[in-house]
Parts: sequence; structure tokens; C-alpha cells
Amino acid sequence: MTDFEINALLLSIKIGILSTILILVPGIFMGWVLAKKNFFGKIIVDSLIHLPLVIPPIGIGYILLIIFGKNSFLGNFLFENFNINLSFSWIGAALACSIMSFPLMVRPIRVLMEAQDKKLDDAARTLGASELKIFLSITLPLAYPGILAGLVLSFARSIGEFGATIAFVGNIPGETQTLPLALWTLIETSNSNNEIIRLGLISVCLSLVALLISTSIEKTFLDKLKNGKK
Repeated sequence: MTDFEINALLLSIKIGILSTILILVPGIFMGWVLAKKNFFGKIIVDSLIHLPLVIPPIGIGYILLIIFGKNSFLGNFLFENFNINLSFSWIGAALACSIMSFPLMVRPIRVLMEAQDKKLDDAARTLGASELKIFLSITLPLAYPGILAGLVLSFARSIGEFGATIAFVGNIPGETQTLPLALWTLIETSNSNNEIIRLGLISVCLSLVALLISTSIEKTFLDKLKNGKK
């Protein structure tokens, strides 16, 4: 691997890790809300969470640029008071990736929580357990495979993100140039198909491994739940 490929790979991993950490707690919370609670407007909340899956990613990036760009009120406030510049920085890239991958964090967590036996929650309530205690002692431990699958899946999505990142943070070598952006750069500038193919294979292999791990974790646990209910 060349230095160009290594730098893009390491930056992608760094951004992927941060973006996944950013959405872990909100993802668990929203998965629990959608799986365990019934309320007015639930279908709207569900649709909004999954909106990044159907909106063109470059549109998300443009919206982020309007909200957090240095010329915006919020962007200027963060820069002037905390010296935080989200646009055209790797932290901003992590923010864009976290928004795009958030639905993929919520989905497996919700699926695993919905598959849990409701009798366990009801029994805990009859024994006087609070909702918080039920969540911490029953719901969360039983949902850990879904959480793990969500982590892997959202990390894979972050590594493959292109549209939102290039619109919000640009394509800056060493700062925001992740694997997809590096691949795009090679397609535009390189005369060597071997370089393009090699970097493309690296991206595909990373995403494929993450998808296989996520699917395997979720399927194994769901099979155990089904067998346990028989």
C-alpha cells in the first residue's frame, strides 16, 4: 500500500470510530423508544430517523454546511467561542457520517429489543422495578448483540460515506480525504487503473467484512431468541 492509500485508510477509520461513538447513546435511546413505546407521531419520528437513507447524501452535506459553516450563526458561534470549525475538518466529516449512519445504528437495536419477551418486563414491573431499572437490567443486556451489530454497521456506513462529506468538509488530503474521496481523486487524476482498482477493493473489503459481521451477530441472536421461545 502507498502512503496515499494508508493515509486515506487511517483517516477513514478515525472518522468512522468517532462518528460511531457520537451516535451510540442516541441510537440506543431511539431504538428503545421505537421498540418499547407507543405514542402519537411515532411513525413520523420513525420516518425522520430513516430519512438519511432516502435523501441524497449531498443534500445532507449542504444542509450541514448552511447550519455549521463559518458564515452561519451557529458555525461562527462555535468558532469564535470554542475555536471549533466543523466545516472542512475531519470532525465535521465525522458529524456528517454520524447523521448518514444513524438509521443503521437504530435498526438492529430496535429489532433486538422488539424481539425480547415482554413477559420479562411485565414480571419486573410486578416486582416493583422502575422503568430505568428494567432498561438497565433487562432490556439493555439482552440487546447487546443488536448494539454490537449497530456499531459495526454504522462504522461500515461511515467508511463508505461520500456525498455528505464532500459537500460539507470538502476533499482535503490528510484532513477530510477518506477512502471514497481518495478513490474519487484517483479516478479524476490517475492514469493507473491498478491504483484505482486496489483502493476500490480495500473499500469494498472493509465494508463487506463489516456487513457480514453485523448480519451474523443479528441473525445468531434472533435464532437463539426464537429457539428459546419454542
